[in-house]
Amino acid sequence: MFRSAAFLRLWAGSTASGTATWALPFILGLAVLERSISAVELGVVLAARTAGFLAAVPVAGVLADRYPRRRVVLWAGLVAGCASPVIALGAGRSVVLTAVAAAVVGAGQGACRPAFQALTAEVVTAEHQRQQANAAMTLSVRVTTLVAPGLTALLAVVVDTPALLIATGVLWLVAALLPPAGGAAPVAPVGRTRFTADFLDGVREARRHPWFLAGLGALTAVIATGYSATGVVLPLVSRDRYGTEAVLAAALTAYTVGALIGAVLVSRWRPRARGWAALAGLGCYGFAPLALLLPVPAVVVVAAYAVAGLGIELFNVPWFTAAQREVEPRLLARVSSLDFLLSYGLAPVGLALIAPAIGHFGAGPVLVGCAVACFAAPAAAALVPSSRGFRVEQR
Repeated sequence: MFRSAAFLRLWAGSTASGTATWALPFILGLAVLERSISAVELGVVLAARTAGFLAAVPVAGVLADRYPRRRVVLWAGLVAGCASPVIALGAGRSVVLTAVAAAVVGAGQGACRPAFQALTAEVVTAEHQRQQANAAMTLSVRVTTLVAPGLTALLAVVVDTPALLIATGVLWLVAALLPPAGGAAPVAPVGRTRFTADFLDGVREARRHPWFLAGLGALTAVIATGYSATGVVLPLVSRDRYGTEAVLAAALTAYTVGALIGAVLVSRWRPRARGWAALAGLGCYGFAPLALLLPVPAVVVVAAYAVAGLGIELFNVPWFTAAQREVEPRLLARVSSLDFLLSYGLAPVGLALIAPAIGHFGAGPVLVGCAVACFAAPAAAALVPSSRGFRVEQR
């Protein structure tokens, strides 16, 4: 794949956007440590970014199907790139200005996601190469997650947080300017329908693919329960059961390493029942809350997170590839926006509800419920006949 200059540009642009996306909350966390902003301000700014993301995703899905996907990536990156220095300007001075700028950055991030997904299908025209291409795209995200914390911490010794925030703006400009133009994918005529009608066309297209609705339901359930519960409970278990934050750090690192291994594995693996294999990988996330529930050695918790990370990539790559293969090209960005809107959109809801649920019922029952959801939701999705191969068989 990397012998193709067009794909290499696409991959580098996507990597730049992913790095900028990941870096913002980490850099703002450093600002809290430096007392440039308060923890409350951090929460407001990150909430504003999430709101911008969720507001932009469905709009961008329609726009990326109306207009060339490359143009949507360009404007999304430029918007986020211009707003990033404003966050640096407002941090510690105006919470309102910082939150508004973060919402604009979040909108750029949200607009990029469905556009990049559809642009990948245009740049990589050979169907047999798309799974490898999607694996390479997700691999860059995992490498960034693994390497970037230490690199950012080192940079913070040399430069201050405003400079790091401006650097994320530069990354967004790279994401805007570097990707290539896509192919001649069909684009809906401009001005003939309203936004709502165009968006509903995407919903109807999604409904034509029962495997997509079932898989999206399973993914949303896993993220809203397992991901949210482990995010809240893991720090507590690390501190209270094992008496050290090292278990927290090791588990999160193991998750990323597992995801890296999964991305490498799935770039070459082509199981016959690829949908069932992907859903089985998604179900592996249930081992994470299960390990937090049971009084097991710390190494078992770390191993469970590694398995969860591996499994999530065994799902993600075939999932993206199937959407690019099965969904009508002129509607791909809209269908992809539904994916990001529900799976990512409900994650904050899960995080918001998990803590009160633990306070009311206790960590044990909540972890049991989350583990059951993580195992049961993919299993239920696998019962949909078209889920076996992530395709509707033609009779």
